[in-house]
Amino acid sequence: MLSKRIIPCLDVRDGKTTKGIKFKDNVDIGDPVQMARFYYEQGADEIVFYDITASSDHRSIMLDVVRRTAENIFIPFSVGGGIRTVDDMRAVLLAGAEKVSVNSAAVKKPSIISDGAKIFGSQCIVLGMDVKKVEKSSKIPSGYEIVINGGRTYMGIDALWWASEAENLGAGEICLNSIDADGTKEGYELELTRIICEAVHIPVIASGGAGHPQHLVDVVTKAKADAALIASMTHYGDYTVKQIKDYLTSKGVCIRNLW
Repeated sequence: MLSKRIIPCLDVRDGKTTKGIKFKDNVDIGDPVQMARFYYEQGADEIVFYDITASSDHRSIMLDVVRRTAENIFIPFSVGGGIRTVDDMRAVLLAGAEKVSVNSAAVKKPSIISDGAKIFGSQCIVLGMDVKKVEKSSKIPSGYEIVINGGRTYMGIDALWWASEAENLGAGEICLNSIDADGTKEGYELELTRIICEAVHIPVIASGGAGHPQHLVDVVTKAKADAALIASMTHYGDYTVKQIKDYLTSKGVCIRNLW
């Protein structure tokens, strides 16, 4: 059985880690490099960085933060936000990241997924999906719609279709974020996660809503996610990575331990 991964997520705005609820009312909470080091020392399996305003502000990625992070942690980390071209991918990977996450740019120009996969390998290409629950329709039969530009722009694209399409294009992993659950600490969107996991054959990282270790147990056992992103529950000191992993172990979930 493959181990389930626990992945702290650092949303970065203007060089600071920030956190909001349902993509709104963000508050700055710390230095992303220091926080990445802190989670690495606690036993995190990976780290994810998202420059949450790079796409909407039409600017490039935070390469200085990527470089400093690479000097301070020795686990895989992925970077997303503001990656629009293969050259952007190359710059992020050369700065020290193991993976790049494409979201808005991939929706606008899906060939960035296939181009990136051909040059760097599918294992480096993560599709970020920001998803909102909507009324089911002929256009959105799953009832889940793709939203881009940091939750600002509804695209009329069915999330289930887009996940399968991205896999066919060469994405090696999906990071699935529920806008409805984001920052609420009320649990992951299990139905959304389940249908995406069942539709694709690549790893799916569940994101949005974790507030208690049981939420992670639910999403990796009931919804079959391969990994779980965490943010609020650790950023505000409610739990440590070790406490979360100890809880998952007590519930019979196979995870990686460093102690």
